Amino acid sequence: MANLEINLAGIRSPNPFWLASAPPTNSGYQVMRAFEAGWGGAVWKTLGDPIVNVSSRFGALNVKGMRMVGINNIELITDRPLEDNLREIREVKRAFPDRAVIASLMMEPKKQRWQELVKRVQDVGVDGFELNFGCPHGMSERGMGSAVGQVPEYVEQTTAWVTEVSEVPVIVKLTPNVTDVRYTARAAVRGGAAAVSMINTINSLIGVDLDTWYPIPHVDGLGAHGGYCGPAVKPIALHMVADCARDPEVRVPISGIGGISTWRDAAEFILMGATSVQVCTAVMHHGFRIVEDMIDGLNRYLDEKGLASVMELVGRAVHRYVDWSDLNLEYKIVARINQQRCIQCNKCYISCEDAAHQCIDRVQTESGRTMLVVDESECVGCNLCSMVCPVDCIDMVRVDTGRPPQTWRERQIQQAGEQIVQLSDYV
Repeated sequence: MANLEINLAGIRSPNPFWLASAPPTNSGYQVMRAFEAGWGGAVWKTLGDPIVNVSSRFGALNVKGMRMVGINNIELITDRPLEDNLREIREVKRAFPDRAVIASLMMEPKKQRWQELVKRVQDVGVDGFELNFGCPHGMSERGMGSAVGQVPEYVEQTTAWVTEVSEVPVIVKLTPNVTDVRYTARAAVRGGAAAVSMINTINSLIGVDLDTWYPIPHVDGLGAHGGYCGPAVKPIALHMVADCARDPEVRVPISGIGGISTWRDAAEFILMGATSVQVCTAVMHHGFRIVEDMIDGLNRYLDEKGLASVMELVGRAVHRYVDWSDLNLEYKIVARINQQRCIQCNKCYISCEDAAHQCIDRVQTESGRTMLVVDESECVGCNLCSMVCPVDCIDMVRVDTGRPPQTWRERQIQQAGEQIVQLSDYV
């Protein structure tokens, strides 16, 4: 059995599965129950000045029978007294000294206030801080959360205020509501962050009730934009983690967040550079016990790959994530339909004909049966047909173009060289 213990910038935990700062980490009671179930760490629901939450806070995106593919929330940071949270954090850490307890913090943009909060919280024995620069609603209107996280200069400045007095590692939680998350990640590193975490929730409006015309969720008939999370955001989060992991200016550990529901999701984030992974929506949907399958599945996967430790998996796929200009233009795949498995549903034909490259033909056989056949000379290997096939009877097969590999970047250099030669011949 592999060793699942991790070390993220000096923060150790028995496995990489942490609870994200969210409703599941709102109290000591919940965090203790989570640790009893097997979670390796927890980021406490964000501490700061007292706030007042609204009633009716969540809205779900359900897709064809799949519930909670995404969640929108308009809940703010903790509405419990700081003293109560600090007492419970101390109790949790005493009861579970081997687990990672990280305090999420948010404060108005004043150095003295930030440093006062840091000193109070670190006295109860937290293993690290996570600075919430990502909350996109409610707090951002007050100059906090993503209002800080969207401005690299603010990220660097506030991080420096905290690291100046913090005695434990500081993680900066980044907002996805920016053009390029690498700029804010770099700013966090310049400010002294020991690690970064991403992503926080995405600006969203989950829907509108077609009977009442109220936004979902609504508060007395009115709605506001909220933060979107859940399985639907996983591809966005994975991209941002990978982008930061391959950035030479972001050379700090990463805690991955966003749509992680299974051990497979976790393994993908770890392969793309995350040392720990944080989970929220899946716990809200299924409860703390899901970590048992996560631990078992990751253990089995590591054993299958012959890896002794999960730390050996961190970042192993990052070098395969490159700019588009570095992809091989001469690599070609085509679709091939397994006629024995095909059920003649025509999904692939319709998708290709209406929305792709019109390279699947309906061919009449001598027996009168209609077969779907790919014209490989026209197929561009887009994968759409294999994606819509309900019985997985379409294989994407590599074919030899007879030409050496060449990227767009290499082609541009070659063309520039040819132009120079042409100009020299002309001169």
